[in-house]
Amino acid sequence: MYTRRRFLGHASLVSAMLTARPLLLTVSAEEAVNLPSRMPAPVISARARAIHKRAFIFDGHVHALDREFYKGGSMGTRKVDGYWDLPRAREGGVGAFFLSVYIPEEYYPGRFETKQALRRIDDALEELEKNRDQVELALNATDIKRIRAKGKLAVILDIEGSYDLDGDLGVMHEMCRLGVRSAQLSAHNWNQHYADTCCSKPQWNGLTSHGREVIHEMNLLGMVINVSHASPEATLQAIDASSHPVIATHNGMRNMVNIPRNMPDDVLKKLAAKGGVFGFQIGNEFHSATEYAYQTEHEKRTFFDTSTVAKKVEGKSIYEVDKIVGPQFPRVGPDVPDSVRMTEDEWVGVVDKAIEMVGEDHVALGTDFDGGPNLPRGMRDTRDLPMITDAMLRRGYSEERIDKFWGGNLLRLFSQVTQKHT
Repeated sequence: MYTRRRFLGHASLVSAMLTARPLLLTVSAEEAVNLPSRMPAPVISARARAIHKRAFIFDGHVHALDREFYKGGSMGTRKVDGYWDLPRAREGGVGAFFLSVYIPEEYYPGRFETKQALRRIDDALEELEKNRDQVELALNATDIKRIRAKGKLAVILDIEGSYDLDGDLGVMHEMCRLGVRSAQLSAHNWNQHYADTCCSKPQWNGLTSHGREVIHEMNLLGMVINVSHASPEATLQAIDASSHPVIATHNGMRNMVNIPRNMPDDVLKKLAAKGGVFGFQIGNEFHSATEYAYQTEHEKRTFFDTSTVAKKVEGKSIYEVDKIVGPQFPRVGPDVPDSVRMTEDEWVGVVDKAIEMVGEDHVALGTDFDGGPNLPRGMRDTRDLPMITDAMLRRGYSEERIDKFWGGNLLRLFSQVTQKHT
């Protein structure tokens, strides 16, 4: 069986892990490992536990395998660090999730993005086979229901980053054949050659004509169009060009935190008007201006800045890039004072604002666990998702609204887009 350590050079990676500083982590490695385990379990009301246990929990964005790709191991093994693994996801009630096939910016200057996407898909399929008693790949909504009926978690492969900076349609077809059913429109925080991202200097004022061809082809293939990291202009144009609704799997609202990574009101309204779904990232920095300001001051940089990437990897082989990228995983947010960190009720209050704007049929969850979010106060990891259900009950949510948020809305969109595969 293929093993990550063949190409990572394990000893070199361990050495790099001892010296490299993760992107967001501001606590020591020892503190990061022990942080979730030393926090007490939250107190959840009996009603919230009952509703949460019954609900279909569909997480729209999880970095489930970054750690395993670079460092080995299995997502089926309980970890003491990070926020996510299969045992903890089950405890949190998760029934399905979009698995992020993440291709970071470091692979783009050397044009390794397609090779890295294939390596990551290969690794993901191996992991699913290794844990076939617990998880199964879903290609459509019928698969999700069938897999859930067997007591397993349904997994949807979602490219985060670029499968090909040029948007080669042949490469896209191959990704689809391998089981990918969702792909990000822009190359994370780096411009595609056909679509602008949120966080780099605009090149195309949105999409090129080929970008529209990519969207048309994704519609024909029955693939979800994920606009999470796209620029507002690219997102608006994608919504117009697509015959299917689009999704932002892990986002925030710009009227809450005014950063390029978050979605402006007019874009959110248009996304919803065309049947789209907006997934809320679980972190604080997307939803709390106070915490974002705190993080920016103490990090001395913004978390979406990629301006130094090209110089960092200039002349490097893909294996050398692996050693640069690997040490940062699993990504956890910085350790901040509780006085700065949002409560779960404040976090749900942001969801309220979106519902007031576009209605309860267009909101969902995309946690971004192990991708860098800073969790609400008292939340240890994916085990504690019932905290959100409890907060929703305290804010007067009906069970129908809770069900829509946890999985109903995302399942509806996934069913509509992928119906050709049924």
